Amino acid sequence: MTTSTDQLLTVGALAVDYRTGRQWTPAVRGVSLTVRAGEFVSLVGESGSGKTTLIQGALGLLPDAARITGGSIAYADVDVTGWNDRKMALVRGNYVGFVPQDPNTSLNPVKRIGTQVLEAVRFNRPRNDATAYREAALESLRTAGLTDAERVFHQYPHELSGGMKQRALIAIALAGQPRIIVADEPTSALDVTVQKRILDHLAGLRERLGIGILLVTHDLGVALERSDRILVMQSGEIVEEGPVAQVLAGATSDYTRRLLDAAPSRHAGRLQPRLPVRPAGPAGGPVLRADGLTRTYRLHGGRQLRALDDAGLIVRPGTTHAIVGESGAGKSTLAGILAGFHRPDTGTVHAGDHEITALGRKQLRDVRRDLQFVFQNPFTSLDPRFTVRRLIEEPLKAFGLPTGDRVGELLRAVALDEAFADRRPGQLSGGQRQRVAIARALALNPRIIVLDEAVSALDVSVQAQILQLLVDLQAERGLSYVFVTHDLGVVRLVADDVTVMKDGRVVETGPVGTVFREPAHDYTRQLLAAVPGAGLTPAGQV
Repeated sequence: MTTSTDQLLTVGALAVDYRTGRQWTPAVRGVSLTVRAGEFVSLVGESGSGKTTLIQGALGLLPDAARITGGSIAYADVDVTGWNDRKMALVRGNYVGFVPQDPNTSLNPVKRIGTQVLEAVRFNRPRNDATAYREAALESLRTAGLTDAERVFHQYPHELSGGMKQRALIAIALAGQPRIIVADEPTSALDVTVQKRILDHLAGLRERLGIGILLVTHDLGVALERSDRILVMQSGEIVEEGPVAQVLAGATSDYTRRLLDAAPSRHAGRLQPRLPVRPAGPAGGPVLRADGLTRTYRLHGGRQLRALDDAGLIVRPGTTHAIVGESGAGKSTLAGILAGFHRPDTGTVHAGDHEITALGRKQLRDVRRDLQFVFQNPFTSLDPRFTVRRLIEEPLKAFGLPTGDRVGELLRAVALDEAFADRRPGQLSGGQRQRVAIARALALNPRIIVLDEAVSALDVSVQAQILQLLVDLQAERGLSYVFVTHDLGVVRLVADDVTVMKDGRVVETGPVGTVFREPAHDYTRQLLAAVPGAGLTPAGQV
């Protein structure tokens, strides 16, 4: 497919409906967009805004339950509106390359990476020459940033890191030498430094090859930092469009302004409670202290993995201590040991006067009244068969405590109406589920709550609501938090102290202001430099 125009993709007033039962519901309502050669455009919106439906419609990948009811789609000067899947397959790959969100589901786990790239090369560049096919596949891997292309060619997906798998998807998208790349949340599951490398590489492809890029994301910080133009989508419509500077200086949509206000990278300093702060008690020792923790896992084949290596931290009463680092840093292992879920090989954990690491199961159960845990994913941490009432009552009944009006009290504490008590998790949004998980953790009036990536699965505006809720509860109840996260933007908002981990070791710890202003370790500096939109934070503030 060849053309001389620089307007690579033109979507005009596209409308898409979804079928639910016998009814058709609008999902995309008259949306228009363009992407030009060498242009980086971001489509921003939260879950349910219609971003993915719009992209699926433009690529001819809508499911059977969806239909286009109006508008047009053109690649360069060719109108492809109404083309069937066979004809659209000629466009996908050799004119537009698609990078899906999750490489764990998009790559075939039983095929080598080279085989999967070769399939894309053969389909998009027919030449009946095995040697040329192989060289083209290797060149795609190199162009995608995989310098050791020969080795990756022979590996399976499970043998690659998350960032390498995402680069393999980019290689497949590049196999047909496309003029435009559409990337649907390509970095949402990646660590911040890996995310930066992937986005840097996409930007480099634009510069070197003149490729147009359409990035679909819910992360406004990424969009603001990377884009030439931004389109903001809400409820199936474009509510804001313009160059980055224009959107930053004068967003016209209330929704865009709310997204800007909610983006962690746009904030400087800690969130302030909206409630009166509970008077501090007499000064005392730490509520939680870990010293010299090591933990080794035995892997398949007899190999060993040192997940923790002489790790420790101190949590002061009524404060939030963040643990940050990339995947594999040991954050979740440390959190599990702090909560008493796992025992370390060596080292100690003290919660107040109790040495958790020395307690038996019954004694540890009693300590758990004072130390609760909130998991990352509210979609899997709440039993889907139970009502909200039963979920919150369960810890109370387990300790023989009266339930009374506690469910209503706890729902009100997390800003949910009592009517939610009779619903099940499947009837709640992600933010509502996480509020229920927090209410459940509060049921036993603990002093300490460990939160393991508790907001990472949430949209930015819902994330902001949950973070404000945690700050308010801390002020009202004098809670102490251990907050595990990979997002330094979130750390700035909620934490007093921070511990930075890498490869199972603590590389830096201290007050958030000090660590952010004057990081002592190169790894901390790398994490700070990789925060999306960090350069857009008001100058001179931390």
